[in-house]
Amino acid sequence: MHATAPFLRKTDFPPIRRNSLDVLQVNLGYRCNQSCQHCHVNAGPSRTEAMKTETAELVLAVLKARRVGTLDLTGGAPELNPNFRDLVRATTDMGCRVIDRCNLTVLLEPGQEDTADFLASHRVEITASLPCYLQENVDRQRGNGVFEKSIDALRRLNALGYGQSGTGLVLNLVFNPSGPTLPPDQQPLEVAYRRELSERFGIAFNHLFVLANMPIHRFGSTLISKGQFGDYMKLLKSHFSATNLDAVMCRSLISVDWQGYLYDCDFNQMLQMPMCIDKIPRPQLRDLLTAETDGLPIAIADHCYGCTAGQGSSCAGALAA
Repeated sequence: MHATAPFLRKTDFPPIRRNSLDVLQVNLGYRCNQSCQHCHVNAGPSRTEAMKTETAELVLAVLKARRVGTLDLTGGAPELNPNFRDLVRATTDMGCRVIDRCNLTVLLEPGQEDTADFLASHRVEITASLPCYLQENVDRQRGNGVFEKSIDALRRLNALGYGQSGTGLVLNLVFNPSGPTLPPDQQPLEVAYRRELSERFGIAFNHLFVLANMPIHRFGSTLISKGQFGDYMKLLKSHFSATNLDAVMCRSLISVDWQGYLYDCDFNQMLQMPMCIDKIPRPQLRDLLTAETDGLPIAIADHCYGCTAGQGSSCAGALAA
């Protein structure tokens, strides 16, 4: 696999600083039951990295001490980590919002048969990957049979009340392009998703989030192999919108890796660009118990253009939506 960090470090991206901390996004490990082409984490079934119990307990300590409103759980497939359910239980007991970034097919894996019920019983918000409403496109990007399993999982979630009016059980879907292009406008694509999924499969959801593909790890390596890396970076830079700078997720989110180290976002985590806290060379969760983060500079590189191109891109979809 080609390393993308050397192509990104030198940058003319404008400097930005942190606002108050609202979201702790925690990567529970890189193990996943899928190996998607666009995955910036390079997750897959053979990955063994997983957050340990003592680190998960530090997550809870930080949530309580800093009064963070949202715990955003990601991976890999976060549900495969043995600490996943204990984290969800403890966090919801605190009254915090919990987001599970779910690939849908994990809900059908052996040992996960009751995971959907567990999520519903704790009113966990689900943000689920579904890069298209057409089987051919999804299977090409994520593997044969993934689309059919995803539809099965969505039907199970709908049956529990997810995505249904009046239940309060939130089900959001995520679209990302299959190649080196910017995602289409979020609002009209959401209309198309809603129509197609309803008419074809009887599936309902709350919102669609569109995300740009980041030129790092598996996707970035593919771009390099195909000689498309430079053109994709030109595309991102040529569509830079300064109006997106105020809303980029790194201003109010801190990303935590499976070992407890801190980053300004999930993408910086994958590039091993640590968060800047005073003179600490590689900050950890324990540092958040005492350190102030408001106003700190955010570590930047050329991949940051991916979050600010066009309508913008974040873990909650388009910034300009």
